[in-house]
Amino acid sequence: MAIGTLPGMTERRRVRWFSRGAASAVAAKLDIIAHPGGVVVTCSTGAEHPDNNRFQDDCERWFGVPVEVLHSEKYVDTWDVWQRRKFMAGRTGAPCTIELKLKPRLAYQRPDDIHIMGYTADALDIARAKRFRQEFFELTVETPLIDHDLNKGACLALLDDAGIEVPLTYALGFPNANCLPCSRATSPDYWSLMRKEFPVQFERAATLSRKLGARLSRIRGERIFIDEIPLDWPTTNPIVPSCDFMCHLAGKGLAQ
Repeated sequence: MAIGTLPGMTERRRVRWFSRGAASAVAAKLDIIAHPGGVVVTCSTGAEHPDNNRFQDDCERWFGVPVEVLHSEKYVDTWDVWQRRKFMAGRTGAPCTIELKLKPRLAYQRPDDIHIMGYTADALDIARAKRFRQEFFELTVETPLIDHDLNKGACLALLDDAGIEVPLTYALGFPNANCLPCSRATSPDYWSLMRKEFPVQFERAATLSRKLGARLSRIRGERIFIDEIPLDWPTTNPIVPSCDFMCHLAGKGLAQ
């Protein structure tokens, strides 16, 4: 009988949360190899780069498991949330995260699920994983990337070894494959890159944030509107693939 089950109950479901980015893809694959079966699930925000769809298709073939896509029953995308809620982001987070990711997840999950998360061995992600476990203490959470000591660069390298091209946003210099734009971002480097690569979305966000009074960025501790960021401000430094001994060991497992 599986640990955590009672007589007459089925084995606990393993749910791999796939954000359609490099880290969550590698985390899902590692867990599928270690524990065949289970599900891979993503929450649609309606605001990601179209190439994320191609990446998801490639990952489905790699996983050998279909990706289930969850949608909000109330909102179409991030813009719909921001406009109807008249709120883009604040100290407590962003409403789009709650409406498009958290609520669909809560509606989907079961009390005895095992949640596989793509937190990496980078210091910031380790801290985020700790906060997630504290916030959702009732959940059983596993973090295979942290367990394998794999950082974001290692995940990029492992996908390259598997012959899977990462989402286009990585090549453009973004650190992830999140929504365009992400209202939770405060770095002027991020918004400078948004202005360079996606000027239409940047201007739309700048206009809406002015209308709502949302100072989304911060320079030297002062909150500012994103259209106040100097035009010559540097952009985000891209994450480059990197491999070390731990990456090599994980890569041998992914080759199965």
